[in-house]
Amino acid sequence: MIFVIALVLFLGGIYLFGLAFQVEDFHALVFFSGILAISLSIAIPFHMLRRR
Repeated sequence: MIFVIALVLFLGGIYLFGLAFQVEDFHALVFFSGILAISLSIAIPFHMLRRR
């Protein structure tokens, strides 16, 4: 289940990177949201695997 959530966040972050160049306003906000999504997709599995 953790893998699915991380994968969705990762792919969503990549989508946001591409979307940042197509939106009319808030380019930086969309791009930064993509960075946060990818960071979370990497941090969540590392954090959850450390507890097991």
